Amino acid sequence: MLTLTINGQAKQVDAADDTPLLWVIREHLQMTGTKFGCGAGLCGACTVHLDGTAVRSCQTSAKEAVGKKVVTIEGLGGGKPHPLQVAWVAEQVPQCGYCQSGQIMQAASLLAKNPDPTKQEIVAHMDGNLCRCMTYGRIQKAIIRAAADIRARSGS
Repeated sequence: MLTLTINGQAKQVDAADDTPLLWVIREHLQMTGTKFGCGAGLCGACTVHLDGTAVRSCQTSAKEAVGKKVVTIEGLGGGKPHPLQVAWVAEQVPQCGYCQSGQIMQAASLLAKNPDPTKQEIVAHMDGNLCRCMTYGRIQKAIIRAAADIRARSGS
């Protein structure tokens, strides 16, 4: 049995140490917001936060998450919509929507470190997250909108 802290709650899971965190989240804990994309860490659909850092959960073992804080798309806003989720809707980002949880989690890691990123910083940070619908322009606009909202809320 492994004990993981996911979205602020301790969870016991009966999984092998080398089970990808993605499958623990989706199959063992039934939290399906984190998506399976490529299984090789190349697309970003499975992005979650591990101690505040965006990681590919398909390439992170469950054992690597023990003793760390895991945040999934379900826990990102702490019970209310995160400014990125609000901006995603306002900018009409999703088409098929499959990659969106990974995109949002990747963007949240950027805004946690840099609340006023340039377009170039956004592009560089989001580079490994793929969107088959090609909504990259809308993704960038949503990140800029969310960053402005976060700065306004903090008084910066």
